[in-house]
Amino acid sequence: MELEHLDYPPQVVQAKQRFGIIGNSPALMESVARAVQVAPIDLSVLVTGESGSGKEFFPKIIHGFSSRKHARYIAVNCGAIPEGTIDSELFGHEKGAFTGAVSTRKGYFEEADGGTIFLDEVAELPLTTQARLLRVLESGEFIKVGSSTVQRANVRIVAATNVDMVRAVSEGRFREDLYYRLSTVSISIPPLRDRGADIPLLARKFAADFAERYTMPRITFDDTARQLLMAYRWPGNVRQLKNVVEQMALFHAGDNIDSAMLRTYLPGNGGAGLAPVHVGAGDNPHDYALEREMLLGMIVRLQQQIDSLRERLDHTSSAHTPFVDTVETRDAASAPVQSSSIVKFEPFCSPLRVPAQERVRDVDVSASPTTLEETERETIRRALERNGGRRKATAAELNISERTLYRKIKEYGME
Repeated sequence: MELEHLDYPPQVVQAKQRFGIIGNSPALMESVARAVQVAPIDLSVLVTGESGSGKEFFPKIIHGFSSRKHARYIAVNCGAIPEGTIDSELFGHEKGAFTGAVSTRKGYFEEADGGTIFLDEVAELPLTTQARLLRVLESGEFIKVGSSTVQRANVRIVAATNVDMVRAVSEGRFREDLYYRLSTVSISIPPLRDRGADIPLLARKFAADFAERYTMPRITFDDTARQLLMAYRWPGNVRQLKNVVEQMALFHAGDNIDSAMLRTYLPGNGGAGLAPVHVGAGDNPHDYALEREMLLGMIVRLQQQIDSLRERLDHTSSAHTPFVDTVETRDAASAPVQSSSIVKFEPFCSPLRVPAQERVRDVDVSASPTTLEETERETIRRALERNGGRRKATAAELNISERTLYRKIKEYGME
């Protein structure tokens, strides 16, 4: 029978607050409680869970609530170290042990003596390294590469993997004896799709963090968006949710996100029945074409505002010709440029905002880079093609008026 939230020890709530863990789902609370409970007891722990589910927080909880908390904590990504150097990285090497070993080097186990080592993606370790690791777990002894001297290290090992370890053992990719040594205590991290109401909480937290970091208006989520957040299966777990929220926070700053808007940021637009999206090793789940079109659309709207300001400046200049002539013929070295020849404006209301103290800048509207014009022309051309030449639909897609679109078509000779 699962405990109610209020029945958990105060250390569990403290661990969540200290390490920034968001959510109250029973499965998550049980995992945190298990980590806090095992922390004071010097046993090896194996943390399992899907990629992106937040496994890296739990070794920190175990170390932080253990008697080793004042000693070193070292996290090692076993999948990121080449097979030829993994033994040297973990156990160190002697000078001349191999080509490039110009001096004696301590390994992670020697550096972390008295502390905790977190072995992330432990299933990626080569079989030879697994044998060395097993010896450390059994006796605390290891030998540096190129040495014959046995050394000892008092290190607690916490490992993590997203691999089915039982299957890896049966296929001969992981030593069975090492698996049982590492998994003295196992902690399973629930996938995001099983955490229910935690998902909107996480989305709100990511949105607030992004707005604070980049001084931008914060996005919010309406009821339809919250329902979709909880219905979608999130194959990339918390990492994918953060990526999606930060994209929306960038391109829709200050907006109230609804389900229709959210769907455009989900792979396959949410998929039929909101089924999980399976991504192969060579697949790219990110829709860069959509992101590129959105950026080009913002450039078009920026150019539209510059054109509008230029027209207003031309009108002002024609009404005050003597003043303009005076400014143009004045020696720049003998007098400062009049502020009226420079137009101050705040960028159009787009997500790409700058900090408040920098929002108003002096912009010379006479400057119109060729590259910007070429980009604008290409964006209009593609939009016309997508809409079969229908100018009204094209203007609506680009979020500009038909009058502006007609003028641009004529200006760029696209009639």
